[in-house]
Amino acid sequence: MRIEVLKSKIHRVKITQAELHYVGSITIDEALMEAANLIEGEKVQVVNINNGERLETYVIKGERNTGTICLNGPAARKAQVGDVVIIISYASMEFEEAKKFKPTLIFPTPDNMLE
Repeated sequence: MRIEVLKSKIHRVKITQAELHYVGSITIDEALMEAANLIEGEKVQVVNINNGERLETYVIKGERNTGTICLNGPAARKAQVGDVVIIISYASMEFEEAKKFKPTLIFPTPDNMLE
């Protein structure tokens, strides 16, 4: 049996941009992506703490060490600049493997930087 488990989480980052007229996705600072073990094109869930919105999209690599978290396309309607979100990815694995798996969790500073 395969199950989905938490793979990666960027906990509490601020939206820095929202670009409505762009092909949909979320742009994430490359340093945050690496720290969270996310890759470009990976499916993520974005949970908005400010308004309760949840959405799924894919990751685009943003400029390193800028703190960029930008919702693009229709997703831009789900958050405002300054909203705090959690970005989550999941992995599918065998049940026994999942029992031993350790997700990558990061907790950036209030300005979206790594400590």
